[in-house]
Amino acid sequence: MNATPPRTGTARRFDVAVQGAGVVGQTLALLLARDRLRVALVGHPRSADTPDVRAYALNSASRELLRSVRAWPETDDSGPQPGTITPVSAMRVWGDDGGELGFTASEQGSEALTWIVDVPALEQRLNDAVGFQGSIERMTATPPAALTVVCEGKRSQTREQAGLGFDVRPYPHKAVAARLRCELPHGGVARQWFAQGEVMALLPLGGAQGNSVALVWSVEAARADAWLLADPSVLAQAVQARSANILGTLHMESSAQAWPLELSLAQRWIARTASGCMALAGDAAHAMHPLAGQGLNVGLADAAELARVLHAREYWRELGDMKLLRRYERARAAEVGAMGWVTDGLFGLFAHEDSRVQALRNWGLNSFNRSGPVKRWLARQAMGQTT
Repeated sequence: MNATPPRTGTARRFDVAVQGAGVVGQTLALLLARDRLRVALVGHPRSADTPDVRAYALNSASRELLRSVRAWPETDDSGPQPGTITPVSAMRVWGDDGGELGFTASEQGSEALTWIVDVPALEQRLNDAVGFQGSIERMTATPPAALTVVCEGKRSQTREQAGLGFDVRPYPHKAVAARLRCELPHGGVARQWFAQGEVMALLPLGGAQGNSVALVWSVEAARADAWLLADPSVLAQAVQARSANILGTLHMESSAQAWPLELSLAQRWIARTASGCMALAGDAAHAMHPLAGQGLNVGLADAAELARVLHAREYWRELGDMKLLRRYERARAAEVGAMGWVTDGLFGLFAHEDSRVQALRNWGLNSFNRSGPVKRWLARQAMGQTT
């Protein structure tokens, strides 16, 4: 990734300092630059030499947001770079005892339920867009600014130093991620299994007719650690068995990676500091179980809402006005809290080993699959279409 070298700190005061050069931080910087604000983007973009096996499931709201800042991975107006974006035409979900739920894009009148985006391609487009934006300056240290936005991740030291509490409830699981090549084409279908207290998803990669998938498997931490130490074929065989050979023989295309899972939420999203005011966004404000595939969508929604609030401020109100920032905090804290509650509830429901609960949840899946309007409403929520 050809990044513009960040500059060291300076005494020059910026309008906004965005601390964290990940997807959320770079997107926010681009949104603010459209309003001709002087933005310092603090931190290094991830090196292209660092392998990353993740793939993001982005809904239509995130897609349009990234398009608005010219960061959606497209070479021109005709379409995406080959293999970097895979539209999801359908999603199938299985419970652990015959329960099944399915969504299709055609039922929603949409070209796709969501889009699976390759991480390096998205980060490269964001980095390029930032490089072309003259009002954004990359820096290695946080300069003076009317407002500092912390997007540096869930272990943010800046958040801790500002005294913004962060409630964390660890799950007994880790997420295992890898890339696998399939004997059969995935057909643009995202697949998910809830079984034995675990959640496994296979996300389609390589275009609509590709035969590669991104694995995200929530499993007990000890099992995840054992897979990282074992021969890669052991994990491939476990995925093949859990998916009931639905994509044929599977082979590893990458090494596996794993990270701990948790439900976390900032107690406050804004603060007044000695140097100005601060707001949190992305993983610095929240983290949730990946079973709904909404983590990055929620972070990008933070960036969109903060940019909207700052753009719509009264002409006399400063960027670091706490009353202004409370509008952002109120708008996002409630929505993110609700999403965290939903994902936590689903994880708890399918982790329950009582046979009566298992029967009830699988009956619920089948009933919901026949629910008509309610099912369509939930699908539209997941797609980022709230109206």
